[in-house]
Amino acid sequence: MAKRNRNVKVVATLGPASSTYEQIKALYLAGADVFRLNMSHGTHDDIRQRHAIIRDLEMELERPICILADLQGPKLRVATFKNGSEMLEEGASFTFDLKDEEGDATRVRLPHTEILEALEVGSTLLVNDGKIRMRVQERSDEHATCLVEVGGEISNRKGVNVPDVILPLAALTEKDRIDLEFACDLGVDWLALSFVQRPADVEEARELVKGRASVMVKVEKPAAVKAFDSILAACDGIMVARGDLGVELPIHQLPPLQKRMVRGCRAVGKPVIVATQMMESMISSPVPTRAEVSDVAQAIYEGADAVMLSAESAAGDYPVEAVAMMNSVAESVEADSIYGQVIEASRTPSKASVSDAITAAAREVAETTDVKAICCFTHSGTTAQLMSREKPRVPIIALTPKPATARRLTLTWGLHCVVTAEVERFKMAVVSAARTARADGFGNENDFIIVTAGVPFNTPGTTNILRVAPLDEKKIFEGGPE
Repeated sequence: MAKRNRNVKVVATLGPASSTYEQIKALYLAGADVFRLNMSHGTHDDIRQRHAIIRDLEMELERPICILADLQGPKLRVATFKNGSEMLEEGASFTFDLKDEEGDATRVRLPHTEILEALEVGSTLLVNDGKIRMRVQERSDEHATCLVEVGGEISNRKGVNVPDVILPLAALTEKDRIDLEFACDLGVDWLALSFVQRPADVEEARELVKGRASVMVKVEKPAAVKAFDSILAACDGIMVARGDLGVELPIHQLPPLQKRMVRGCRAVGKPVIVATQMMESMISSPVPTRAEVSDVAQAIYEGADAVMLSAESAAGDYPVEAVAMMNSVAESVEADSIYGQVIEASRTPSKASVSDAITAAAREVAETTDVKAICCFTHSGTTAQLMSREKPRVPIIALTPKPATARRLTLTWGLHCVVTAEVERFKMAVVSAARTARADGFGNENDFIIVTAGVPFNTPGTTNILRVAPLDEKKIFEGGPE
């Protein structure tokens, strides 16, 4: 497969329904650009095998494939009940404590001292994905007695959310630290952090990663929403993780928050994934609901870099169909003339650096002339990300001699990533770009492309040259800078 017919990328989570070579290849051919390895599920051996399959598939298809490892983060859960579960009625009193005894209709062990110490009278506790809501009425460092505001069934090891308190918990547990080292040694391209509440959580992870992968923050806590700008500055990309975010915040706030976060990422040229329950019904149905299709479409209209499937591709009955459906929705949206109008209307003015000016100029030239693609030579990935930020109407070919850069950039909007040989002169870069554009079906010898690069080569962040070049190699040598 030479190229996709869309700019937005599709992330597919791997799991029991998608763990063999044949299954993963089918997902890629159906439209998956990035594979997510969920460290919450599966052993290190499982993860290692899936990683190896993706790299083997990459060799077979001769296309860079991006791998995202998703760390679990702290999991806050109640202990167990004598009867397995209890029904809590609205208006009842219920206590969380540290007693090493099984729970009943009046209390249960909450084995997280940090939560009990951080709670205040009036704090909200949510249990079982927010189905049960309680308000703290009386507390100490060893217990919290709550009023049940919304009742329901509480059972063994259900999750607890504390939306209005910044918990004194590190984003990285001991398991996460082990998983982080394992994933980085394996050679994943992106590492997603859970439970981030503050920029310091990102910096801690960066120190452990040591540049071996790009760092993505899953925004799933109200504290992360409040500190979004500083967290965005500290990380390499954002995942709008609507699962926990929709539990801890009023769910009607999610659409404007999603739009604001996508817009914020676009402004600084960092990739953003919209995730969670995008096509949830396809876990058990061969077709999605109309609302789900509209949800995916809305994320694409907003300019998200990628849309993500979770259980749909990891454990569902129709993983390939889910990817194919997402691919089809993306192609339909991007073929709509309104899509281009919306994207251009929401474009953020570029900054005043030379690299920004060159990429903005490349987009403007592409919009006023008949060029087939914009080709960016990049080592660190900065040039290609700046070009993606411009959201041009023509395809972007990102050429790099570094396989790791090509894989990482595959997550980014509009980038067709190609690993190429090192070049020392700009004219040879133009020749390489022309050959790639012809080989991958972007044009023929009668067409033109735009080529951007930094001279001297091998210096990150120095995009300073732009040329409109023919795809006919003979004409390339008739003129233009060396």
